[in-house]
Amino acid sequence: MKRIVLALIGSLALTGTAAAADLARPAPAPYYKAPVVAPVYNWTGFYIGINGGGGFGRSTWDSTGSFNTSGGLVGGTVGYNYQFGQGVVGLEGDIDWADINGTTNTACPLGCKTSDSWLSTVRGRLGYAADRFMPFITGGAAFGNIKATTPGFIGATNTNAGWTIGAGLEFAIAGNWTAKAEYLYVDLGKFNCGLSCGPFVTDNVSFTTNLVRAGVNYRF
Repeated sequence: MKRIVLALIGSLALTGTAAAADLARPAPAPYYKAPVVAPVYNWTGFYIGINGGGGFGRSTWDSTGSFNTSGGLVGGTVGYNYQFGQGVVGLEGDIDWADINGTTNTACPLGCKTSDSWLSTVRGRLGYAADRFMPFITGGAAFGNIKATTPGFIGATNTNAGWTIGAGLEFAIAGNWTAKAEYLYVDLGKFNCGLSCGPFVTDNVSFTTNLVRAGVNYRF
């Protein structure tokens, strides 16, 4: 009888010890899956693209005063960006076919016309990289083919060099593709039309325009 009682006491003691050990064992830590973090977009690299839009501005002849010009343009772009921190510096060039023109009858009954048939710029760019968005400012040289004509006369054509300044926004679409919208003010200076624009005419002809363009680039 005494042996049975001792056996029961021993069994109860072992059971209590095992239970206490189970209670002391900490519960396993919950499993949390680390969130997937998309890599920050990097703007460094060469790119090519297309652009198109419209221009509106003014031309001035000495004899007629200034008058409005307007039209469209489309062409290609090539450039390079280098990103440091959130800053982006770059160089961009473009050349566009253009049809920007205007005519006045002031002191020119038959109509004095100024037109631009192509336009090119070479510009530096300075941007701020907000991941996949990059606002930027830009400025540099501009070149264009300006023609001044009066009906019945040969007219004069000159390739002028000037300057441009502007700003825009570029954003990454998918993969290596980006899209942009920009504004440029372009001043191509002036040239002398001479007698080609009419008898006894020695007009200086100037051309300025405001460009609003959109484009798509592919970065390498």
